[in-house]
Amino acid sequence: MVHCGGTARLAGAARCNRQSVPDAGGGMKLDPFVVEVIRHGLSAAAEEMSLVMTRSARSPLLREAGDLSSAITDGRGGLVGQGRDIPIHLGAMAYTVPELLKVVPIETLNDGDVLIYNVGALGGNHLNDVKVVRPVFVDGEIVAFAVSLAHWPDIGGTWPGSYFAKAIDTFQEAMRIPPVLIATAAGVNAPIVQLLKANVRDPESCEGDLLAQIAATKAGERRIVELCREHGKAVFTATQSRLHDLSEIEMREALRALPDGVYEGEDYLDDGGVNNAPARIHVKITIAGDEATFDLSGSCDRVSNFCNTTPFMARSAVAYAARIMSGREMHQNAGALRPLTIITRPGSILEPGWMASVAAGNHETSMRIVDAIFRAMQHTIPERLSAGGATTAGVLFFAEPRPNGSWKMLYEVHGGGEGARHDRAGISATRVHLSNTSNTPVEVIEASYAIRLEQQAIRRRSGGAGAHRGGDGSVRTYRILAPSMHLTTCIERMVIAPFGMQGGEAGKACRISLLRQGANVAIDGKSNLVLQQDDLVTIEMCGGGGYGAAAAE
Repeated sequence: MVHCGGTARLAGAARCNRQSVPDAGGGMKLDPFVVEVIRHGLSAAAEEMSLVMTRSARSPLLREAGDLSSAITDGRGGLVGQGRDIPIHLGAMAYTVPELLKVVPIETLNDGDVLIYNVGALGGNHLNDVKVVRPVFVDGEIVAFAVSLAHWPDIGGTWPGSYFAKAIDTFQEAMRIPPVLIATAAGVNAPIVQLLKANVRDPESCEGDLLAQIAATKAGERRIVELCREHGKAVFTATQSRLHDLSEIEMREALRALPDGVYEGEDYLDDGGVNNAPARIHVKITIAGDEATFDLSGSCDRVSNFCNTTPFMARSAVAYAARIMSGREMHQNAGALRPLTIITRPGSILEPGWMASVAAGNHETSMRIVDAIFRAMQHTIPERLSAGGATTAGVLFFAEPRPNGSWKMLYEVHGGGEGARHDRAGISATRVHLSNTSNTPVEVIEASYAIRLEQQAIRRRSGGAGAHRGGDGSVRTYRILAPSMHLTTCIERMVIAPFGMQGGEAGKACRISLLRQGANVAIDGKSNLVLQQDDLVTIEMCGGGGYGAAAAE
């Protein structure tokens, strides 16, 4: 599986010899080795930003599970560097700064300014993902932006954790933050910090996470300024343009190597459609020469739960899948998107309008786009694709009230089985595709919350059979020790199991159960409920699909 991290080689530059190459942006000749040094420097800067976050954040979701991402853009907002973080975040950040600059004129920004926002219309995903953006000035000119994205465990709204399964609009989900200065050269904007803390359920953790994001962007700024001082501002700026061009060239070469044609595929969310039927995600891919169009307009209308998503999430999912289709570990930046046309339909699940509820669409619906693309291309490039896997975050969100009225938040994501490939079995208990988080260690959970982990295991034989077997899912059981605790579930692949490929069998679907005083209590994959002391909650994650027909016994 191609990983959307920042360490992939830049093939276009690697193939160059040490002669200077002209930059498309203005004729400056660039040493390709300097281009590579700056490229790795940008990736390293983003990596350092993520390390600052994980070492400084207060929430276990950030410091342990790593539900965060960091990116560097050029002075116009084009993505040029990213950490080895979460692909769905990173794809969206290709649009974050360009959309921001449509409403915040670049000439109004000053050295030391830091902006915060989460609204979906500005290159966003769901409201829990808060972006902190710092323009980086060198000699009075903006040469880059440092961007820190972090999933805040709570950002207000109807239900603790800000995932409300029955939300009819975005206002029931969470607090909406338009672009506002959270810091300037004079320091942190204390009134805005107080406003944010007054609208979340764990204000101390919120403040700690926010300050960690500001610090992360400062670390990114420091590294960018160093690169400019070492190589010269003009070379640094021209190199950013060159990186875009090189990725565009490589993506076009990859598309040209695919057979021209029209390919269609679809997959389904478990529910949310008409009469709560499965919700269809459909893609029509047209490959013509060195360009590709991904038409998602055939997907279902806006759904009745929180599985709608933003068009930026759709683009992010397509960008990831296109890299897999290419078979190359190309440098991910804005240039790689130039040969791609991505179409969504207003009023659909992928473009529901900016007032729609979208919390689950960030990591559930976006995954289904990847599955639909894989199904469309499975007979054309089967050796590059995997069978269906645990394309769900498998979210269990526990919210524990404190005596002072605030809450402790535990946001748990669970790994399942990876789909098998043409040459190997799937990996068990892992994240696939757009996810890249870790589980929170048992010791951290039991030391921080009134919860006891009574089981953590592999769900044996949950992967689908085939010439290569799908990976197995995981099992985790939580016993509630507090008098009460709020629970949110956000789990897909409970009805429609991960698909097999090339004759392989489907994996087993996810299951969730609640045992209360010896009796089973029905619990849905997308729900909000209040738990009681001694309740036992078990999640069994799905297995991956098998690849190829199994040999006859």
